[in-house]
Amino acid sequence: MSRVRTRPTRDDTRDKLFGAAAQVFEEQGINAASIETIAAAAGFTRGAFYSNFASKDELIVAMLEDHVEQTIRRNLDLLAKHQDLRDYIHAFRNMDRARQDPLGRAPLLHMEMILFVARAEKRRPELAKRLRARRQMLTEIIAITSKHGGKNFENPAWLAAIFLALEDGFRLHRLIDPETTPADSFFRAVDDLQDAVAEKFDVK
Repeated sequence: MSRVRTRPTRDDTRDKLFGAAAQVFEEQGINAASIETIAAAAGFTRGAFYSNFASKDELIVAMLEDHVEQTIRRNLDLLAKHQDLRDYIHAFRNMDRARQDPLGRAPLLHMEMILFVARAEKRRPELAKRLRARRQMLTEIIAITSKHGGKNFENPAWLAAIFLALEDGFRLHRLIDPETTPADSFFRAVDDLQDAVAEKFDVK
């Protein structure tokens, strides 16, 4: 007979700390949030926190890494089902956000955390690694969907960089001025770019 597990695994603990940290960061701000508060919100002791992370900075980097990994997995799973670009974008827009990781549900917090980490120069290479992974993912999406649509972009990696800059830029604008930056600004920009590309290639 197998024994019933009564203690959470390391992955369970990390997932709960990620969720609790996102909630505390949104409520109190990243700088004001303490390790004790995050641990308590997750239902753990300070010791449980330190058994997983050496510092709040290390927790934040781990959350960003987890978010990128989950984002890549979700998008490539979606790509396997929707290789037509318009179908893919429609499916992406209607993705169930409630099932995403904490940063997938809180894009503005995601941007705040990136800026927080970027202030420390020694941490920037870690951010660069995640940015390159996002670019590679989007490059693959553009290459596959464009080939499916009968187009062949000379430099899909550059298009990927443009789209990511748009996405991050609109997130930052919404963080600064939500009144004039609608939540769907990025998708509206993608639609406009898509129409412009279709016109250039005379695609109906």
